[in-house]
Amino acid sequence: MIFISNCTRNFNKVSIDNGKEIIKIKVEVADDNSEREIGLMFRKNLDENSGMLFVFDEENYQTFWMKNTLIPLDIIFIDNNFKIVDIKHAVPCKEEPCEIYSSGKPAKYVLEVNGNFTTKKNIKIGDNIEILLVK
Repeated sequence: MIFISNCTRNFNKVSIDNGKEIIKIKVEVADDNSEREIGLMFRKNLDENSGMLFVFDEENYQTFWMKNTLIPLDIIFIDNNFKIVDIKHAVPCKEEPCEIYSSGKPAKYVLEVNGNFTTKKNIKIGDNIEILLVK
């Protein structure tokens, strides 16, 4: 489920229900080609419970790579029904060719969080998510 709000508090949030608890993640949103292309490149760290949400125009197989990404990330692929359809554990690319991380199923949203976040928080394929975007 996605909620779009016009409230003045400037934050975007993804909540993941892992069946035991609701995990809340503050996110930056990348919803156009230039923002998606840069993503989390050149970041030296990412706060705990923070990430980047990539929003695509259509649900499709999504492909990511880690060129110029300095920190390990978990890449969470989410479909139109707000279910996690795949999770990849990505490591920084030190030299080309860089590994390609592709979704096993079509996804409309992709959430990048710190490496091993999904393991620590018991997040798995099939979990439901909720997205709150503030304009």
